[in-house]
Amino acid sequence: MSTSCPGGLDIGFASLDYLQIAILGVVQGITELLPISSTAHMRILPALLGWNDPGSAFSAAMQLAALAAVVSYFWRDVSGVVAGSVVAVRTRDFDSQPFRLAVAIVLATIPIGIAGLALSSVLNACNSPLRSLTVIGVSSLVMAVLLAAAEFSCRHLRSMPEMRLRDALIVGLAQIGALIPGVSRSGSTLTAALFLNLKRDEAARFSFLLGLPAIALAGLKELWVLYHAHIPPEAWKLLGFGLVIASISAFCAIWGLMRFLEKFSTWPFVIYRAAMGIFLIVAVQAGLLH
Repeated sequence: MSTSCPGGLDIGFASLDYLQIAILGVVQGITELLPISSTAHMRILPALLGWNDPGSAFSAAMQLAALAAVVSYFWRDVSGVVAGSVVAVRTRDFDSQPFRLAVAIVLATIPIGIAGLALSSVLNACNSPLRSLTVIGVSSLVMAVLLAAAEFSCRHLRSMPEMRLRDALIVGLAQIGALIPGVSRSGSTLTAALFLNLKRDEAARFSFLLGLPAIALAGLKELWVLYHAHIPPEAWKLLGFGLVIASISAFCAIWGLMRFLEKFSTWPFVIYRAAMGIFLIVAVQAGLLH
């Protein structure tokens, strides 16, 4: 399996066809917002099917699909936070719930912003060691254990209005783990929120809202990098097509996850992540995948 790296930029997606991009778009859209790691699946699926690795640039740019899905699904929350924060600033009502949530989201975004800039040269490099299937397998196992621990040890009784700025910072620090393929941004933040005893659906809701700035910044930054890399027009068409497909599947993923967590625990995701991690480690060691 080869990669395409003009100027050191990992853009393997440019060598794929529209059917392959459509399949990857569906998988990316679903896995970006479920706690199972989209980056992991963007490496695993091409490896299993013998396709070129679409590359880190594709995964990062595809986050804009998740952004569109989250904003549209949680439009009432997003517009409420923005409008409420503007009113709070005008009236100096800094204790209002929308303003406090906005501050919490901004505060929680700072850690991953700093870490992302510091590690950008490694994360987006061609053949980055962080994108190895072994790293993804180990990360999946670690997150399965942490998510299981959150289910075992926590009572899940708190709601978002009860969160403090310290809680938001803890979840924000956990989000840094999402820079490691296999960890999952939604997985790391959801797990941290569950450890803070949030109800499962409230933890997912906060995870999605918290991710908006990080997803927007990462996606837009990658588009800027691709623009200056002067990739061919056909690559832009493939990327745009993938974004549309991924947006639709991401919206469906949110709808399904929110309803699932209203009634059930995260144990199915624990089992899935553990099985994926074990499979990858064994397959790499046996020489079946690389």
